Amino acid sequence: MKHILSVLVENKPGVLSRVTGLISRRGFNIESLSVGPTEDATMSRVTAIVKADEVAYEQITKQLHKLISVHKISDLTDEGAIERELVLFKVNAPADRRSEIIEIATVFRAKIVDVGRSSLTIEATGDESKLKGMEDLFRAYGIKEIVRTGKIAMSRNSKEA
Repeated sequence: MKHILSVLVENKPGVLSRVTGLISRRGFNIESLSVGPTEDATMSRVTAIVKADEVAYEQITKQLHKLISVHKISDLTDEGAIERELVLFKVNAPADRRSEIIEIATVFRAKIVDVGRSSLTIEATGDESKLKGMEDLFRAYGIKEIVRTGKIAMSRNSKEA
Protein backbone atom coordinates (compact mmCIF):
# COMPACT_ATOMS: atom_id res chain seq x y z
CA MET A 1 0.00 0.00 0.00
CA LYS A 2 1.19 3.52 -0.76
CA HIS A 3 1.52 5.79 2.24
CA ILE A 4 1.79 9.57 2.18
CA LEU A 5 4.19 10.43 4.96
CA SER A 6 4.49 14.04 6.13
CA VAL A 7 7.42 14.58 8.49
CA LEU A 8 8.15 17.87 10.26
CA VAL A 9 11.90 18.07 10.85
CA GLU A 10 14.50 20.56 11.99
CA ASN A 11 15.83 22.66 9.12
CA LYS A 12 19.45 21.58 9.56
CA PRO A 13 22.11 19.97 7.34
CA GLY A 14 22.01 16.17 7.25
CA VAL A 15 18.44 15.73 8.49
CA LEU A 16 17.06 14.75 5.08
CA SER A 17 19.86 12.23 4.66
CA ARG A 18 19.05 10.63 8.02
CA VAL A 19 15.32 10.42 7.26
CA THR A 20 15.72 8.95 3.76
CA GLY A 21 18.56 6.69 4.89
CA LEU A 22 16.40 5.24 7.65
CA ILE A 23 13.65 4.40 5.15
CA SER A 24 15.96 2.97 2.48
CA ARG A 25 17.98 0.89 4.98
CA ARG A 26 14.78 -0.98 5.76
CA GLY A 27 14.47 -1.92 2.10
CA PHE A 28 11.71 0.49 1.09
CA ASN A 29 11.75 2.62 -1.99
CA ILE A 30 10.70 6.25 -1.74
CA GLU A 31 8.48 6.75 -4.80
CA SER A 32 8.22 10.51 -4.40
CA LEU A 33 10.10 12.97 -2.20
CA SER A 34 9.61 16.67 -1.66
CA VAL A 35 11.22 18.86 0.97
CA GLY A 36 10.78 22.52 1.74
CA PRO A 37 10.71 25.08 4.54
CA THR A 38 7.53 25.65 6.53
CA GLU A 39 5.96 28.75 8.04
CA ASP A 40 8.58 28.34 10.82
CA ALA A 41 12.05 29.00 9.35
CA THR A 42 13.64 26.52 11.77
CA MET A 43 11.54 23.63 10.40
CA SER A 44 11.16 21.81 7.08
CA ARG A 45 8.47 19.44 5.88
CA VAL A 46 9.44 16.20 4.18
CA THR A 47 6.67 14.62 2.10
CA ALA A 48 7.49 11.08 1.05
CA ILE A 49 5.41 8.49 -0.77
CA VAL A 50 6.43 5.03 0.45
CA LYS A 51 5.07 1.64 -0.59
CA ALA A 52 4.87 -0.64 2.49
CA ASP A 53 2.45 -2.92 4.27
CA GLU A 54 0.96 -1.80 7.60
CA VAL A 55 3.49 -3.64 9.79
CA ALA A 56 6.48 -2.30 7.86
CA TYR A 57 5.01 1.21 7.74
CA GLU A 58 4.52 1.18 11.50
CA GLN A 59 8.16 0.11 11.91
CA ILE A 60 9.31 3.01 9.71
CA THR A 61 7.31 5.59 11.68
CA LYS A 62 8.51 4.22 15.04
CA GLN A 63 12.12 4.46 13.87
CA LEU A 64 11.57 8.00 12.54
CA HIS A 65 10.15 9.09 15.92
CA LYS A 66 13.46 8.07 17.50
CA LEU A 67 15.38 10.63 15.43
CA ILE A 68 15.98 13.76 17.55
CA SER A 69 15.48 16.07 14.56
CA VAL A 70 11.97 14.71 13.81
CA HIS A 71 9.22 16.70 15.52
CA LYS A 72 5.99 15.31 14.04
CA ILE A 73 4.95 12.54 11.68
CA SER A 74 1.57 12.50 9.94
CA ASP A 75 0.13 9.77 7.73
CA LEU A 76 -2.00 11.60 5.17
CA THR A 77 -2.91 8.42 3.26
CA ASP A 78 -6.48 7.93 4.47
CA GLU A 79 -7.30 11.53 5.34
CA GLY A 80 -8.44 12.61 1.88
CA ALA A 81 -5.44 14.92 1.80
CA ILE A 82 -4.95 17.63 -0.78
CA GLU A 83 -2.18 16.38 -3.07
CA ARG A 84 -0.35 18.30 -5.78
CA GLU A 85 2.60 17.81 -8.06
CA LEU A 86 4.29 20.11 -10.57
CA VAL A 87 5.34 18.90 -14.02
CA LEU A 88 7.07 20.54 -16.97
CA PHE A 89 6.40 19.05 -20.42
CA LYS A 90 8.57 19.94 -23.40
CA VAL A 91 6.40 18.96 -26.37
CA ASN A 92 7.20 18.86 -30.09
CA ALA A 93 5.14 21.69 -31.54
CA PRO A 94 5.40 22.26 -35.28
CA ALA A 95 3.73 25.51 -36.35
CA ASP A 96 0.72 23.75 -37.91
CA ARG A 97 -0.10 21.85 -34.67
CA ARG A 98 0.88 24.44 -32.07
CA SER A 99 -2.67 25.73 -31.52
CA GLU A 100 -3.87 22.18 -30.70
CA ILE A 101 -1.22 21.83 -28.00
CA ILE A 102 -2.05 25.26 -26.56
CA GLU A 103 -5.73 24.27 -26.47
CA ILE A 104 -4.93 21.10 -24.50
CA ALA A 105 -2.87 23.14 -22.04
CA THR A 106 -5.74 25.61 -21.66
CA VAL A 107 -8.28 22.86 -20.96
CA PHE A 108 -6.05 21.55 -18.15
CA ARG A 109 -5.40 25.09 -16.82
CA ALA A 110 -1.69 24.73 -17.55
CA LYS A 111 0.68 27.53 -18.59
CA ILE A 112 2.97 27.86 -21.58
CA VAL A 113 6.26 28.89 -19.97
CA ASP A 114 8.60 28.72 -22.96
CA VAL A 115 8.21 28.82 -26.73
CA GLY A 116 10.87 27.45 -29.04
CA ARG A 117 11.02 27.06 -32.81
CA SER A 118 9.90 23.46 -32.67
CA SER A 119 8.63 22.99 -29.13
CA LEU A 120 6.49 24.35 -26.32
CA THR A 121 7.25 23.98 -22.62
CA ILE A 122 4.13 23.64 -20.50
CA GLU A 123 3.86 23.92 -16.72
CA ALA A 124 1.04 22.11 -14.97
CA THR A 125 0.08 21.39 -11.38
CA GLY A 126 -2.45 18.92 -10.12
CA ASP A 127 -3.05 15.44 -8.89
CA GLU A 128 -1.58 12.35 -10.45
CA SER A 129 -4.57 11.56 -12.68
CA LYS A 130 -4.70 15.06 -14.19
CA LEU A 131 -0.98 15.05 -14.99
CA LYS A 132 -1.18 11.53 -16.41
CA GLY A 133 -4.08 12.64 -18.64
CA MET A 134 -2.04 15.54 -19.98
CA GLU A 135 0.95 13.31 -20.57
CA ASP A 136 -1.17 10.82 -22.52
CA LEU A 137 -2.50 13.60 -24.79
CA PHE A 138 0.92 15.20 -25.33
CA ARG A 139 2.46 11.83 -26.28
CA ALA A 140 0.56 12.05 -29.59
CA TYR A 141 2.65 15.14 -30.45
CA GLY A 142 5.93 13.76 -29.13
CA ILE A 143 7.30 14.61 -25.71
CA LYS A 144 10.93 15.71 -25.76
CA GLU A 145 11.32 15.89 -21.99
CA ILE A 146 9.33 15.59 -18.76
CA VAL A 147 10.42 16.91 -15.36
CA ARG A 148 8.31 16.26 -12.27
CA THR A 149 8.57 17.42 -8.70
CA GLY A 150 7.81 15.17 -5.79
CA LYS A 151 4.26 15.10 -4.55
CA ILE A 152 3.28 17.49 -1.77
CA ALA A 153 0.29 16.91 0.48
CA MET A 154 -1.61 18.64 3.26
CA SER A 155 -4.53 17.53 5.40
CA ARG A 156 -7.86 19.17 4.73
CA ASN A 157 -9.42 21.75 7.07
CA SER A 158 -12.03 19.29 8.38
CA LYS A 159 -9.89 18.54 11.45
CA GLU A 160 -9.61 22.16 12.50
CA ALA A 161 -12.18 23.97 14.60
